[in-house]
Amino acid sequence: MLKLIWIVAILFVQDSNWNTNKNGVVADGYDVVSYFDGIPKEGKEQFVSEYLGAKFYFQNQNNLKKFEEKPEKYAPAYGGWCAYAMAESGEKVSIDAESYTITDGKLYLFYNRFGKNTLKSWQENESELLKKSEINWQTKYQH
Repeated sequence: MLKLIWIVAILFVQDSNWNTNKNGVVADGYDVVSYFDGIPKEGKEQFVSEYLGAKFYFQNQNNLKKFEEKPEKYAPAYGGWCAYAMAESGEKVSIDAESYTITDGKLYLFYNRFGKNTLKSWQENESELLKKSEINWQTKYQH
């Protein structure tokens, strides 16, 4: 019994791979479905869903329903961490929820502060950076 309690405690303490804001919401509270409509919008607290231990907010009931039908389609790559940083260093770097791209049906978010928008750097060599970010994410964070 003590062994079971210890295992549960370890699992509870482990850091999540989701990039969440102070309210525990992915994509800084933006509606991840809205990105696929081409206009990212902030979600509303009353339209909330949980996926793999993380909360997601949505603009409306329709987007919430779309997400719940196919969360893997809408959830951002790399847990919502900056895709460019994942490629370059494999580090978890925060994002600007309005700096994004959708490639091959997947949402990628980027750091954009202090005059540095990593989306621009990503777009210069996307195919190579995509390969590197996948390798880093898998080797460092997907055990």
